[in-house]
Amino acid sequence: MTALNNQAKAGEEITILSVDAMGGDLGPDAVVAGLERAAFKNPHLGFILHGEIDQLKPLVARRTQLAARCDIRDAKRVVSMTDKPSQVMRQGKGTSMWSALESVRDGEATGCISCGNTGALMALSMIRLRKLPGVNRPAIAVLWPSRSPQGFNVMLDVGADIRADAEDLLQYAVMGAAYARNGLDVAKPRVGLLNVGTEEHKGRPELHQANALITEGAKFGTYKYHGFVEGGDIPKNLVDVIITDGFTGNIALKTGEGTASLIGDLLKEAFKFSFFSKIASLLAMSSLLRLGKRIDPRYVNGGVFLGLNGTVVKSHGSADATGIAAAVKLAFQLSQADFNNELATQLASTASEAQDTPNTQAEMINTGMDR
Repeated sequence: MTALNNQAKAGEEITILSVDAMGGDLGPDAVVAGLERAAFKNPHLGFILHGEIDQLKPLVARRTQLAARCDIRDAKRVVSMTDKPSQVMRQGKGTSMWSALESVRDGEATGCISCGNTGALMALSMIRLRKLPGVNRPAIAVLWPSRSPQGFNVMLDVGADIRADAEDLLQYAVMGAAYARNGLDVAKPRVGLLNVGTEEHKGRPELHQANALITEGAKFGTYKYHGFVEGGDIPKNLVDVIITDGFTGNIALKTGEGTASLIGDLLKEAFKFSFFSKIASLLAMSSLLRLGKRIDPRYVNGGVFLGLNGTVVKSHGSADATGIAAAVKLAFQLSQADFNNELATQLASTASEAQDTPNTQAEMINTGMDR
């Protein structure tokens, strides 16, 4: 009888998450430490941990609170960061990543978390979990620190696929809005389409076509459409969801992370400049800690794969215990909100509504009209 089954027999309501313990840059020790932090903060969490059992058993055994809520599944092989997705699709069976996704597919867990190879994780997720009906390209959504009331905006896609046509961007709008409602508790999210300018004549043809489709989709009431937004609008209180293709989104994400790191380094250098600046840093310590937490990507670690038959959270490969705990918290929140079922319902509803108004949307695509 496993620890998780014992809890279930005792009548405890727990959310079980499936975790790939082997894919991160810092190894399974960081993953297990992050799970311990998450377990300490949330007594309603349980884990199925996938990886080399001889490595994982002693790591888990040292953490009494975690050991009582963790089952270990032996997986001898690991997907490396250099493995090609096509290769993993053919030969990935038996890896910790494959095993972690299988637990979600089989209904043992409500979500999967992995620090591993992003391309391989997406490829295996589409094979093992399949896409939701009507989804052409799944997307990766991340939380971006912002001035909005909820403290974060949602941006997608940030790297699932470098391409996106107008229909894909419309689906991203629907999925991103659903994520904002469940993950950020925004009743009717404001959606913006990332472009090189806010003027209606700027941007590629597919952006003008998407602008028309998203405008039409907003009439069905699940989101408010703001129109085009620029890169500088991403952290503002202007929209709650920013839509773009994976190529642009990934560059924006990595640029933002690099800028946050640069700001932190420059602040440290500035406060070490003189004796008086060191005194000033002590006086401002509490404010600096708050600032560091707001811009530290570890605290919003976790990109959600949207458009799949199951919740998959991709943690940053270099995530430490703090980052892993943040990814676990995100997966738990989405599981508690039954997010994936709501997303499937919303996508089906959008597809049905689009079929009811095909001529209008076709005319808008062909003419490039936006509103």
